[in-house]
Amino acid sequence: DRIVSMPLDKDHEVAVQAMKLLMLMSQNCEDVLSAEDCETLYQFVYTTHRPLAVAAGEFLYKRLLSHEGGEEVLCKGEKKVGARTDQLKRLIRFFLESELHKHVAYLVDSLWDWAGKFLKDWECMTTLLLKDGEGDGKVLNDAQESVLIEIILATVREAAEGHPPVGRGAAKKILTVKDKKIQSEDCTKITEHFIMVLPQLLAKYSTDAQKVANLLQIPQYYDLDVYSTEHLEKHLDALLSEVKGIVAKHSDLSVLEASSRTYYILCSEKIAIYSKVDCARTQLIDELMGQLNQLLDGFWQKEEGFCTDAGEISRMHSALRRIAAFHNAHDLTKWNLYDKTLKLLQFEMEHGSLSVLVILPALQCTYFSLLFFSILRYICMCFLHHKEKDVREKAFMILCDWLLILSHQDSNNNEEAGGFLDYLPSTSLQEKLLFFIQEHVFVEEEEGSKGLTEEEERKDESCKVDNLHKKRSLLAAYCKLIVYNVVEMTAAAEIYKHYVKTYNDFGDIIKETLSRTRHSNKIQSAKTLILCLQQNNICVCGWPALSSRTSTIFSWKGVGLSSFEGFCSC
Repeated sequence: DRIVSMPLDKDHEVAVQAMKLLMLMSQNCEDVLSAEDCETLYQFVYTTHRPLAVAAGEFLYKRLLSHEGGEEVLCKGEKKVGARTDQLKRLIRFFLESELHKHVAYLVDSLWDWAGKFLKDWECMTTLLLKDGEGDGKVLNDAQESVLIEIILATVREAAEGHPPVGRGAAKKILTVKDKKIQSEDCTKITEHFIMVLPQLLAKYSTDAQKVANLLQIPQYYDLDVYSTEHLEKHLDALLSEVKGIVAKHSDLSVLEASSRTYYILCSEKIAIYSKVDCARTQLIDELMGQLNQLLDGFWQKEEGFCTDAGEISRMHSALRRIAAFHNAHDLTKWNLYDKTLKLLQFEMEHGSLSVLVILPALQCTYFSLLFFSILRYICMCFLHHKEKDVREKAFMILCDWLLILSHQDSNNNEEAGGFLDYLPSTSLQEKLLFFIQEHVFVEEEEGSKGLTEEEERKDESCKVDNLHKKRSLLAAYCKLIVYNVVEMTAAAEIYKHYVKTYNDFGDIIKETLSRTRHSNKIQSAKTLILCLQQNNICVCGWPALSSRTSTIFSWKGVGLSSFEGFCSC
């Protein structure tokens, strides 16, 4: 009992070594551990400490899943289900009995180092799912099918990303050259297999929201160029057809968001299939908007009568939900959705009779419309010059947030956010934003506290604290634009030159900006620092934090970057 409980030790190394010792004991002395002991030890595959989980994964694999003699029978077509399928069934049964139904990724990660080949046998897994179940009685029940689909998704993710799931490990795993080669080979294998099989799986499970939502996450791990290089466009047509049918059948948010994301992933302008997918997406949105327009026409004719009809409310709710899910990832501005949903919300404000099932998705659609609507930028730019200071500051904050969101919508698939360049600030707008910061943050306020009573001084001090908080918020919002490359990094030179003078108020923000920009682009960050020094006509020793590096000589392209690294590391 003592040694069985040792994997619970607070010292992680002790726990790991205890688990390894128990595994050796179980291999050499079959009866030393009872069934209850083994069940207890199996559960450590779900622990967040990865070394302990991996040790438990080895124990689980060798005790419960592996076959003596290494027998392997791959599943192909109608061949008899062999050892690999038996392993899958035992793994599924173990997971269901453990009743930790949100931790498939942890289980897969624990087994990854010991059962990688088994866990990457996607052909066997999908064949088992696609079996019609006639004759041999080997077909999985509904719960087992759901678990197997989750296992497929978890294994695909681990193979494609190459690091443990969130919550297990402090940082992403650093991949070696060998790891990267394996990862690339796995991605190719995933793509070539699921490009052909996924449409069949979606067709079989099209009415099951949970299964479909999980299956639709697989395309994000594709190498999309394979569609054109391997001439597999017919499978793309099949996938688009299935996804379109799924959108029509479901109003479940997880399914709709997964469908929207699938179109978003496939609609990368850099790949050859873009025009085909974009055309399919446009046709789908046309149909969804046509359904919504028909419902809205009926609504404006009936108005009060519509609000009490449960069937009409349900249809309106579903239509708005579908469109909101797509508007989350796609620009639907050309369909003029904003005017339609705004009219609905204005009706609710005036009459107060709309169902919450209609109001919520209408609000969501309006919000997404505003994110994509360029008039918001124009309005905020105008209000930067409003007579009221609070209005100017609010407009600035909204504008910064809006630019930050839009300019990074496509950052996962396109480093230059090419699909959203129209929303990046122009040179003129960048100048206005910088001028606003100079005028509202770095301009010193006149001292007017002389001759005040104690109560007035207290209020004045409170007012100063509030103003400082506002200034810090404004500066932080602008610095985010610099850090995330929404505005030119050279704009930071105008911020850095205030570092010494405003150190007590804004030093932490400026220093963090310097650190983040250096991390993202050392060369451009160095150029920005040189520009700052040139503009202020000061030497390095003018910065207290840099006094130990006064010997550095700056001559861009004339001197190697190594002479500047010491300066950059402050």
